[in-house]
Amino acid sequence: MNVPRQAAGGWVCTGLHWHDGQPVLTAVQGRRVHERVVEPGTEVGWLLAGPRRCTGAWLVGATERTPCPHHAVIEPDGGAVQCAACQSVDRGLALARDQILDDGRTYRLYLAWFGAGLLKVGLTAEQRGTARLLEQGALAWTFAARGALPAVRRAELTVAASGLARERFTGRVKTPHWWRPGDAAERRALLADARSRAHRLLDGHGVELLPDHPVVDHVGIYGLAEGAPAVYGRIDALAPGAVVAGRLRPPIGRYLLLDQPEGAEPLLLDTRRLTGWTLGPVAGRPSSGLTVSPRARPEEPDTQEALF
Repeated sequence: MNVPRQAAGGWVCTGLHWHDGQPVLTAVQGRRVHERVVEPGTEVGWLLAGPRRCTGAWLVGATERTPCPHHAVIEPDGGAVQCAACQSVDRGLALARDQILDDGRTYRLYLAWFGAGLLKVGLTAEQRGTARLLEQGALAWTFAARGALPAVRRAELTVAASGLARERFTGRVKTPHWWRPGDAAERRALLADARSRAHRLLDGHGVELLPDHPVVDHVGIYGLAEGAPAVYGRIDALAPGAVVAGRLRPPIGRYLLLDQPEGAEPLLLDTRRLTGWTLGPVAGRPSSGLTVSPRARPEEPDTQEALF
């Protein structure tokens, strides 16, 4: 799963995406694109070279990413993967900010479950299939309705305003629930009930309701049937000269879990932090140069009643 050997200018990581139900790590050199499916069990080793650069934007009507015309440098440990200029013209960000009122495409309204108390409502273009749900790390989800963008957006706002579900959850809110993803039957029942409640809220809206869409479970795909590792290190920052290495576990949304040698704790990497760095293949070197925070599964609450 190593990236190809660098040509002049190197290969810049553009992140982890899901295509046709498979996680794909991508890198670019100008307009050349390199894609590799992320296979669990693969040993990887990446040496990071800076500076970290903007990866460009997806423009309205474009079928591929447009490289940043400014070759802009972005913060090495920030969450943003684009410069301000590319953010201002990016189709996905414009959609999220309600700057696109209608684009002629059909959209689907979804309900996604990320853990106890974390029910999200959102929309995705029908042509994207289930990619958005996989990339967000939804543990289970179902489609609730479909229609034109204005109608589906109004439906999303109606469900969110009711308190049934929220429009956003951060990664740091989602990840603690990987330790205890719960029971599949409970997830199905919860989402089926939430969809029924959403449909009552959407009575009279200009969308097609989808009462029979199945509830889809991702816990197995993400390798979380037994929960996340009890202890792992969360990578909080990268820097030039850092090495990210290890044996891959199944990706969870856009996160990579990498087992470390000699019994060291696994490392969790949000691939958005990897985006924008120039990657070079290295072998036989341990992870280094990383800012890491320890994470540990909380103890089960003691519910036994006191004897005295």
